[in-house]
Formats: sequence, structure tokens, C-alpha cells
Amino acid sequence: MKTIKYKNAIVIYNLLFLFILASCDSFLEEKDIPRLTPEYYGTQAGVESAATATYSYMRWGAGNLERYNSLTEYGTDLFTQAEDPGLWASAFNQYGSQLNPDATILYDLWSNHYKAISTANLVIQQVEASSSMTEMQKRLAIAEMSFLRAYFYFDLVQQFGSIPLVLDVSFEVRTDFERAPISEIYNQIITDLEYAVQNSPEKSTATGRASRYTAANLLAKAYLTRGSAKTDQRGQQPTDMENALKYAKMVIESGQYELQNNFSALWDVNNQGNKEIIFSVQFSTDMVYNGDGNTFHLYWGAWYEDQPGMMRDIANGRPYRRHRQTQKVMSELYDRKNDSRFYKSFKWVYYANKPNEPIAIGDTAIYYSINPPTQSYPYKYFTWNSMDLSQNNRYYPPLLKHFDSSRPSANEQKGCREWIRMRLGETYLIAAEAAGRNGDFQIAANYINELRKRAAWHEGETKMPQYWREEGGEINDTHDTYPYIEVKASDLQTNFIDFMLDERARELLGEINRWEDLVRSEKLLEYVQKWNPDAISIRPHHKLRPIPQKHIDRLKPRGTDAEEQNEGYY
Repeated sequence: MKTIKYKNAIVIYNLLFLFILASCDSFLEEKDIPRLTPEYYGTQAGVESAATATYSYMRWGAGNLERYNSLTEYGTDLFTQAEDPGLWASAFNQYGSQLNPDATILYDLWSNHYKAISTANLVIQQVEASSSMTEMQKRLAIAEMSFLRAYFYFDLVQQFGSIPLVLDVSFEVRTDFERAPISEIYNQIITDLEYAVQNSPEKSTATGRASRYTAANLLAKAYLTRGSAKTDQRGQQPTDMENALKYAKMVIESGQYELQNNFSALWDVNNQGNKEIIFSVQFSTDMVYNGDGNTFHLYWGAWYEDQPGMMRDIANGRPYRRHRQTQKVMSELYDRKNDSRFYKSFKWVYYANKPNEPIAIGDTAIYYSINPPTQSYPYKYFTWNSMDLSQNNRYYPPLLKHFDSSRPSANEQKGCREWIRMRLGETYLIAAEAAGRNGDFQIAANYINELRKRAAWHEGETKMPQYWREEGGEINDTHDTYPYIEVKASDLQTNFIDFMLDERARELLGEINRWEDLVRSEKLLEYVQKWNPDAISIRPHHKLRPIPQKHIDRLKPRGTDAEEQNEGYY
């Protein structure tokens, strides 16, 4: 099967002009555009140029016009639409009629990822035939491109299911592309990643570039995803969970990474590139190299500019008010008193940034609360409305994880902070789930507890005021709360998958993965119907997205609707 190319498509090697969309790291700042011929990508210089181009395609998901945040966080049990739902809430949060084969976001995803795959295929093909590279250079180049190809295929197969499997390059126009079974896609992803693990360098050669453990982490997640299905559609094997645990352990025990001591430190924009991060997509404070930028910071903020003492500024963000947490998050998910992740994941207080009597600059201007106030305050006190959730759509505690104070101005949409795609906290959860699915609940509990130790309020830590204002704690209490949230093996033996999905929610809330978690665990319909009242049209077939119509229309010969399109969309 040949690479996806259409009569109107750009020739593959012209795609590599995307070097100019690079990031702050010198690895992604390609200044000189080389002469673009296929043979060039069988040289060491060509491999470096192609790597720059292929990594740049990762930026699409966090770029302009609301992309992966809509694809993965709308229409779940954790987030729903806020006051200004934006372009894609009707499609992906309500599962409405706009979720159809003509949705431009789906074709853009498809096109972006297959261009990246085409570039990786080109390099692999040319490097294999190269006479100018050493065997070591060839192995390293093919390993990196194999990781990249697997990365993009893993995104595609989770969204679309059965898709064309393209592994080589043709410089002739072709229009015949049959969809491969989902099992074949997973087999190829795993094959590519196993090669990458065996042949990649132990340490990344530059920030935002893959390494052995980056590949191992993605491989662990691929095995976990393939093995999570109840049917054999993904081609799962009896050893999938064993392998998921094996590769997760490889990352955990590598000595390359470590958990941040405080959960809050993960979201400090001045702590980017910390040792918990295994892989992140890079952006830049230099707008010349920032492309569309990372726009996630726009979508999670609540309105604040209309309150006394407040005006828009860089630190508090430009609030598009797209995503608002559900009642599950606010009342059911956490042990709010003892698990600090709840209060550390959200912004609860705004401090005045303009004078407004009686509020002075630096005074509390806005305070968010779970419970109604017990006294009057000079600032605006917003209480979460559990009875009428729509009343929370403009004013709600915003998720902190994507705030970006590194932008050059308050109105700048193109954010600069990295997009974390893999971090060690999730690796522990992959290991725990794989162990538990294999029946070893003690090992699962051990991994979960490594995160619970971090999640607890620590000995000597000054707790947030919500600890005593909202949750009934003592105002001067600085004791460790880990004993109250420690997990025992016996806690996991009933409804283990539900426990793990909730634990992933507690740790990874809003980190651009929830829809895929629910789909792989075959819990999407159950969870969304229970917790997302806006998802009024969700049906079983929504576990997959529709194949883009633009792709289907260009096929010659074209098969039947059932052959070319996912069930429920024709």
C-alpha cells in the first residue's frame, strides 16, 4: 500500500517547508532550507531536516481553532461546555449533527497526521537505501522516524479506528487506499515502537526530541490500550498487560525521571521541562518560530474582567470560557479535604490588579467556593451551584494546568508553554492499571500510592484556606494527610476499571486524554450519559469519529459506504 496522496495534494517533499514553524530549541530552529530531493533524506543532514518537519506536525493539536481540547475533553464525564462553547461543542460535547464526515477539524487532523507519517516514511525508505550513512546513523534515524510514525498512527487509530496503513512512499499520484483492520494498525504501532526502544539513544539529544524511554512510555500505553478492549477488535494478546507493565517499569526505573514533590509545581510555567516530563511538544516565546502557538490557555478560563478590582492581564489569562468541569469533578471525584490535587488543579482566588474602592491592588477580588459564605466579604464570592449547573457557566474555578503567563501580551492567543504529552505521573498509572488488569492488585496499589503520597497535603505544608473554610479541617493543621488517602489492594478488587478511570481523572484532569481513556475502556456511553447532561445525542457509534468525507470523495475506486465509513455516519 502506498502513501496517501491525492490529485490535488502537495508533493511529499514540499511538506518539509514546515521547518519554519519550529520552536525555541535550536533543534527546531531550521534557518537554511535545503534543496528538497528524495535522496537528500538519505543523508544525515536530511534526516535532521525531516525530524524538524515531522515534530512540527505535533503542534497542530494545540494550535489555533480549538483542536485536541475539543476532541478529547468535550463530551466526557469531566468537562462540558461553558458560557461560550466555541466552534465544536455542538459536535463533540453534545454529539450533535455537526459531528459528521464534513467536520473540518477531522479532515485537518487526518491531513496533518498523514503528512507527518509521509515524511517519516520518506526518511525510512531513503535511509534504508543510503550509501552515505553509517549503520549506527541508519539505526538511530529509523528508530526516531519509527517512533514518530507510531505516535501519529496512535492518535489516528484512537480517533478513527480502521484507517489506511501507509508504510512506504510513492511519487506517483495514487487514489486507491483501503482501510486496514484496527488490529493491523496496532501491530504496526507496536512493531515501530519496539524498534525505537531497542535502537534509540537513552537520552534525548534535544528538548522535545524522542529517546528510548519516550518510545517505551508510548509503547506501554499502546499495549495498555490494545489490551483494554473486551472484544478482539484491536487484536489484543494475552501478554498485552504484561508488556504494558514491562515498558512502564522500564521508564519508571530508568533513573531519567522523577515525580515532582508538589503537584502544584507541575503547572508552574517557570518549571517547564522538569524531570517528571518524559515528552512534550515545544513552543517558543519567539513568535517567529511559534507558528499557531499553544492555544490551550484560552479555553479553560472563567470570566473575571467584569468584577471590581479586575482587568484583563497576562497572569489571569484571556478567558474564552470553553470548558467547565462537571458536577462529578466538583462533588464526587476527590476526597477534597485530604487529596490536594483538587484544590491545586484549579484557580480559586483572583487578586485585584486595578484599584476599586474598597479593594486595593493585591487584595482578594474574586473568591470561588464550594459552599455558601458564612459572612459578608468586600470581594465577589462565587459559590458552585450544584442544583442548576448552568448557573456556573460564566463563573467557575478555572483549571490551572494550561495558564500561560509567558505570552508577550494579555491579548496574545499564541501561547508559548510546552504541551506535555507524556509525564511520569501517567506512567505510574499505566503500570498500576496493567498490574491490576492482570490480577495483581498489590502491585497496582503500590504504584497508585506513589502518586497518592504526592497528592496528599505533606507534613509541615501550609494548607490552602479551603482546607478549613470548605472541608472542615483545622486552620493550623500541617499534618500529612496521606494515611487518609492511601490505597490498599482490597480497595481495588471491586470495580477496578472504574477506580482506575477515576484515579486517572484525579491525576490527569484536563490533560487532553479523557475521551480516549473512556473509549479504550469501553465506558464512554455509560460515563457520559451519567455525568454530562449536555451530551444529549450520544450513541454507541460515537466511540469512533467519522472518516472525513474529503478523503472518501478522492478515492478511486471507491468502495461501499460500509467499507469506507464508520458505522453510524452513513
